[in-house]
Amino acid sequence: MDIASFIGIISGLSLIISAIYIGGDLHNFVNVQGLMIVFGGTIATTLITFQFRDVLAAFKAAYFVFSKDKDDPNEAVATMIKLSHISRRQGLLALSKIKTDSLFLKKACGLLADGSSEEVIRAALTTEIQSLQMRHFIVQDVFRKMGIYAPAFGMLGTLIGLVQMLSRLQDPSNIGPAMAVALLTTFYGSLLSTLFFLPIAGKLRSRTVIEIINLEIKREGAISIINNNNPVIIYEKLSSFISSRLRKPLVKMNLKQEK
Repeated sequence: MDIASFIGIISGLSLIISAIYIGGDLHNFVNVQGLMIVFGGTIATTLITFQFRDVLAAFKAAYFVFSKDKDDPNEAVATMIKLSHISRRQGLLALSKIKTDSLFLKKACGLLADGSSEEVIRAALTTEIQSLQMRHFIVQDVFRKMGIYAPAFGMLGTLIGLVQMLSRLQDPSNIGPAMAVALLTTFYGSLLSTLFFLPIAGKLRSRTVIEIINLEIKREGAISIINNNNPVIIYEKLSSFISSRLRKPLVKMNLKQEK
């Protein structure tokens, strides 16, 4: 799991639970009706807003983002330099035999092997990047909307609790439970939004930025290969996408080609 996400979730929950425990009984903050209103209402409204496949894709993406290590842009630079060595020694046609799990890189190699022009390669790969941005935007928007809906349903639960409380003023024993629903739904909505939904949307966005940087490195690397740039020029060009403090020197890159 992503260590920053793990620390954030655990520390956030720990601090909130500790504050509740120090100030009173944890059982006072458990209310089934409030959870039904906030969580159930948020999920229902999200399904109304988005297609089911988009909601499912969002939760799958959140799982992979938190469980999978992010890609290092330096590795993308090293990969394109390796490909430039292959193309200069064996020709562009040899790139069609490259084995990779990246569909984007496979497409780039296919275009290079076919002898496509720089304009065709740039247009095709740019379209791939833009379509990925749109797909990821929908996934991020699912959690952004959930971050908006959860507090709204918390307020709705508060109104329901207040109505129940006011309708039972003649029986003081019912005021407490009704008031608990009124307050706890707001608490649940704020908690889900600020500790889960909005941070997940932010994490997805940051991963999207990194993925786009990797794809742009591969796109510009492919264009450099078609222009027959030497590996040093390719490195200087592609490393510009990476922050100077994170940039790995060319001599320290693993450029050994797999057999």
